[in-house]
Amino acid sequence: MRVSLRARQGGRRVDLVLGLLLTAGVLTGTAANTIGVNWPLDLIQLHAAAALAILLLAPWKYVVIRRGLRRKRRRRATKALSLTLATFVLITIGSGLLHSTGRVEFVGPLTLMQIHVGAAIGAVLALTGHFLGHAVRPRRTDPDRRALLRLGVLGAGAAVATAAWNTAAVATGRRFTGSVPKESLEVTSWFDDGVPRIDPAEWRLRVGDAELDLDAVRALPHERFTAILDCTSGWYSSQDWDGVRLSSVLAATGIPAGGWRSLKATSTTGYARWFGADTLDDVWLVTAVGGRPLSYGHGFPARIVAPGRRGFWWVKWVTALETSPRPPWAQSFFPLS
Repeated sequence: MRVSLRARQGGRRVDLVLGLLLTAGVLTGTAANTIGVNWPLDLIQLHAAAALAILLLAPWKYVVIRRGLRRKRRRRATKALSLTLATFVLITIGSGLLHSTGRVEFVGPLTLMQIHVGAAIGAVLALTGHFLGHAVRPRRTDPDRRALLRLGVLGAGAAVATAAWNTAAVATGRRFTGSVPKESLEVTSWFDDGVPRIDPAEWRLRVGDAELDLDAVRALPHERFTAILDCTSGWYSSQDWDGVRLSSVLAATGIPAGGWRSLKATSTTGYARWFGADTLDDVWLVTAVGGRPLSYGHGFPARIVAPGRRGFWWVKWVTALETSPRPPWAQSFFPLS
C-alpha cells in the first residue's frame, strides 16, 4: 500500500495528532496508575486506545521520518532525537500491550511495567526536546472539515482496535487500572528498599505518646475483611485480612478527635503516607493475611491496608502513627521517596 502526504502540511498535521495522542497516553496512564477507584470514564481503555491510534498513524509518521532523515540541512542531533523518540514510543506501546495479555511479566531483571513506565518517561523527555528544537504549532486552519473527518475515522479505528485487542489477546481480565490478576500476593518494595527483618520482641508501634508492643496490637479489636491490593507494578490480588481500623487504634490509645487533619503512617524504612482524619474508619492496621501472620516481605509485624487506594498507600512495616495538621492532599500524588 502506498502512503502519500500533501508535502509539509500533511506531515505537520500528523505530528500534531501524534503529540495530542502522546499527551493523552501520558495523562490517562498516570491517572490509571495512581487512582484506586473506578471512574465512569475507563481510563485504561482510553490509554490503550491512544496507543493503538498511534500505531494506526505509524505508516504516515514513517513517511514523515524518512523524508526528514533525507534532508541534508537538518542537523544530526535533530535526526537522532526523532529516532530516539520513535524508539521510546514503540517500546512503551509494545511493553504495555504485552503486559495487558497477562502472559509475560519479566524481560530479564525488569518487569514489563518498569520497562513501560521507563520508556514512557524517556519518550516524554525526547518529545520535550524535539518540540523545543523543532516546534510544530497548530494553526487556525487546521481543524477543517477534512481534518475532523480523518480524526473521526482515526478515533473509530482506535476504538475497534481496542475492542479487538481486548477480545482476542487478553486471556485474563484486567482491572480498570490495567493490572492483571494474581492468586497470591507478590513481594514488592519501593525502588531499592530491602525487606527488613524485624525482631517481634523488639518492635514497638508508637501512637502519639503511647507505645504498643505486638501483643498489645494483636489484642486490639481485629476484624476479618476482604480487600484488593492493586500494585502499581501491574498486578492485583484479592485477599482476606485481619486488622484493626485506624480509628479504633487512636481510640484505644486515647488520642482525641479534632485539632488535626491527617494521620501519618510511617514505615521503619522512613516511607510515609498521610491519611485524612475523616477516612480512618476505612483504613486498617493489619497483622495477618489469609489467616496467617504477615510475612516479612508483606509487612510483618503490621502494615496498612487501604481499600480503594493503590498499593503505594499500603505502608508496610509500620512503626509509627502520628496525628498531623498537614492536609492529606499536601503530599505527592505518587510516592517520590
